[in-house]
Formats: sequence, C-alpha cells, structure tokens
Amino acid sequence: MEISFRIATEHDVDTIVKMLANDPLGSKRERYEQPLPESYKNAFQAISSDPNNELIVACHNNEVIGVQQITFTPYLTHQGSWRATIEGVRTLSTERGKGIGSDLIRFAIQRAKERGCHLIQLTTDKQREDALRFYERLGFEATHEGLKMKL
Repeated sequence: MEISFRIATEHDVDTIVKMLANDPLGSKRERYEQPLPESYKNAFQAISSDPNNELIVACHNNEVIGVQQITFTPYLTHQGSWRATIEGVRTLSTERGKGIGSDLIRFAIQRAKERGCHLIQLTTDKQREDALRFYERLGFEATHEGLKMKL
C-alpha cells in the first residue's frame, strides 16, 4: 500500500476526530458528533498557526487513514537543544495492522531529524499495553515515569 503524508487541513478535522474517538479510551474523552464541537476547530486553528506544531495525516488514494501531531520544543537542557513530541497517533480502524502506524512514527522521526532535534519522545496510556509494545519495537525506551494532572 502506498502511503503519502501531508499537513492536515481544516477539511480533515472531522475524519481526525472520528479516528481519535474510535477506541476504548478515546470514546470516553472525545466528542465525535455533528456538527463537531467548536473546541476542535479552535484547536486545529491553534495547531496549524504554530510553526512548532505539525498535524500530519497519512493518506492512501487521497483518503485520510492515519494521523499524528508532532510538537517541536526548544529546551535549555541538553545544551539548549530541541526535542519533538509525538501525540495523538491513530489509524483508521479498518486499516490497523497494515504498518501505517509504523510509517507515521518513522515519518515523525525523520521530521525531528530535519528540525535538528536531539530527542524524540511520546507518552502512551498505561492501559494501552499493545501500544507500549508497538513503540518499543520501533526503538523507543520507557526511560522515564510520566505524570499528569487533569485540570
């Protein structure tokens, strides 16, 4: 299957939210309904206007079949280097298991290198044991304990 990658457009937001909501955890925190809540459109505008954020879609025959967000952040640590953070990786449910997720991650790694990042990082919910194994197979290591606080 030939896959291409591009920056998401506003036209893609509906499909992206549908993918984010289409798993056991996403269905609890996302609101895929018509019309989409305005918060999704506002978030898309903030992401697309920020040069240090890229919302990337994977496409096959011009159909969006995967998504991820890459955020580039400057740090004083590591001698003032940049790092990339991968968030919201999803594939269309009918396309899972076909290597699209791996292709998305490899694309993110390449983008991080192009941007001169020292490190690339991501988090995954502890309930997503398959995702943890997936990321480890791609070379990521669970070197830190992440903490979050809902506000």
